[in-house]
Amino acid sequence: MKKLDEIMELMTDEMADFKTAILKLQLLSKQLGDSSIPISTEALEKNLNSFLEKQESENQLKDDMLTSIDKKLKRARLLPNYIFYLFGILGIFALGLLGYFGYSAKAAKEEKFEVYQMMQSQNNRYQEYFSENSETKDDYCEWLEAKK
Repeated sequence: MKKLDEIMELMTDEMADFKTAILKLQLLSKQLGDSSIPISTEALEKNLNSFLEKQESENQLKDDMLTSIDKKLKRARLLPNYIFYLFGILGIFALGLLGYFGYSAKAAKEEKFEVYQMMQSQNNRYQEYFSENSETKDDYCEWLEAKK
C-alpha cells in the first residue's frame, strides 16, 4: 500500500503540474489572440497577390523590351545605307569615266586614221610629182643621203 500511496502522490503532483501548464497555455493563447499582428491567410494572400502583380508587370515590361529588341535586330543591316549610296555614286562615276575615256580613245583613233590618210594622200602626191619630175627626185634622194 505504501507504494500505491506514493504513486497516488506522484500522480497528484503530476496533475497539479499539468493543470498549471494548461493554465499557462491558455494565458499564452489568449495573449496571442490579442496581439496586434494577427497571422491570417488573408494577409498572406494580399501580400502574395501584390507581389505577383508587381512581378507580372515587370515580366510584361521585359517582354516588351525583348520584342522591341527583336524587331530592331530583324531590321538591322550589316552595312549602313550611306555605304550603298557611296558605292552607287562611285559606280556611276566609274561608268562615266569609262564612257569618257572610251569616247576619247575612239576620237583619237579616228584622228590618227585621218592623219594617216592625209599622209598617204600626200605620199601619193609626192610619188606622182616625183614620177613626173625624175630630176627633182634624184636631187631629193641625194639631199637625203647627204643628210644622213
